[in-house]
This record gives sequence, C-alpha cells and structure tokens, in this order.
Amino acid sequence: MGVFERRQREKDLRREQIQNSAKTLFIQKSYYSTTMEEIAQKAELSPATIYNYFKNKEELYISLNLISLQYLLARIRKIYKNNRIPIDKKILKFKDAMYDTFTYDPLVLRNVFHAQIEDALSTLSKDLLEKINSLSKEIFAIMAKVYEEGVSQGVFVEKPPMAVSDAIWGLFTGILIWEESKRKLNPKKDFLRSTLDTAFEIFYRGIKKGKD
Repeated sequence: MGVFERRQREKDLRREQIQNSAKTLFIQKSYYSTTMEEIAQKAELSPATIYNYFKNKEELYISLNLISLQYLLARIRKIYKNNRIPIDKKILKFKDAMYDTFTYDPLVLRNVFHAQIEDALSTLSKDLLEKINSLSKEIFAIMAKVYEEGVSQGVFVEKPPMAVSDAIWGLFTGILIWEESKRKLNPKKDFLRSTLDTAFEIFYRGIKKGKD
C-alpha cells in the first residue's frame, strides 16, 4: 500500500469513527441535544478535526444517509436481478426492502426524511450532495425500470414509470412518519408493518392489469 492509499484509508476510517460516535449520541440524546464538542469527545478527536470532515452538525447528521441509502440500494438491486421473482411481485418486494432498511437502522433512515422536510440538502457540500443524489437516482431508476418492464409485459397499467417510483417512496415514507408519530403517543402500539402491507396491497391492485 502506497503513501496516498494509506492516508486515504486513515481518512476514511476517521470519518467512519466520527459518524459512529455521532450516531451513538444522536440515538442517546437526540440530534438537537447533541453538540459537535460532545461528538469530538466521543470520537476522541479535537473539534477542529471534526470540522475538517464536516462543516457543521447538520452535514454530519445527513451524511449518515449514505449508510442507509447504500444498504437500500443493495437490497433493491438484489430484487431487480432475481429472475425467480415475477416482475409484478417485485413491487411488493421493494416495500420489504424499505422496511428492512428501516429496521436495520431507524435513525439513519429518519435522516432522509429530515433532509427532505427541513430542506437541508441545499446546505450540504457538493461532494456529499452528489453521493446522495447518485444513490437516490439509482434506487428510483431501478424501481421505474421494473415498472416499465411490467408495462411492456402487460401486467401493469401504463403510467409514467418515474411517477410510480415517486408514489412507492411517498407511500412508504408517509406511512412510516405517521405510524412513528402515533407510536410516540403509545409505544405499545406498533402497526407499521401491518399498515404498510395493507397500503401496498391496495397500491399493487391499483397498478395491476385485470384481476389476480
């Protein structure tokens, strides 16, 4: 390993160290109660070092999206490439992939919503924004391609594929936000999975041609 590669590896490891420390504190204390100084202390680095990697807490928080989006993209790709799954059923599998991503790391996926709702994406560095955009575009493109193939096979009604991708994402995120807000009022009630199954079954029937 050359000097440049070793330095880049050390830089990547330090970035990961900062993100892991921030994630732990965000879970324990929440985003708003956590300071950059506390993150630096947790990571055993100086605050100045933290700012060499992330220009502010907002960017650090949203950078965690990359972990979630990479995990989701891997699941979406796997579904798309699995020829044993009928093209129409892949739509329902996308729902499972998004749910699995949420259970894999609820905090990280919430960051996606935070970024969208707070319009925080406009404050990100160019590099981070490009990475998030690239992952998001590929996820949506795969879902659109599956729908397009379903239309060509005669199993889906003809609608704009990218609009369907948006609808799938909006259906999932909308129900997730709503069910999570309800669960805060009553932690014993968790109807996320059952509500998602019902909503996607209705959506699925709406885009199918003919009857099951």
